[in-house]
Amino acid sequence: MSKYGAIRTEVDGITFASKKEARRYSELKLLERAGEIAELRLQPRFPLKVNGHLICTYVGDFAYHPTFQGATMAQETVEDAKGFKTPAYKLKAKLFHAVFGFPITEV
Repeated sequence: MSKYGAIRTEVDGITFASKKEARRYSELKLLERAGEIAELRLQPRFPLKVNGHLICTYVGDFAYHPTFQGATMAQETVEDAKGFKTPAYKLKAKLFHAVFGFPITEV
């Protein structure tokens, strides 16, 4: 068990940090099979740079592109299965929005 009570859970041979994250992965895999989303990525990394300086790197839980009428949308969705928002996460989420122009989707 982690510091915040999350229980590591395995799905498809992949270990997730929490049951919530594992459950969301299963949901996203179904959406991908149904053609609702495309290009599902796990643990995507996003460098957060300000004025050319790397401040930190945000590692999300999932990233994917929604689809509409069979076409993959250009705007990527980045998700974080959050149970507890640490001060570090809150700061990274604000930086992410400022740098990339769209917010992290929290599930």
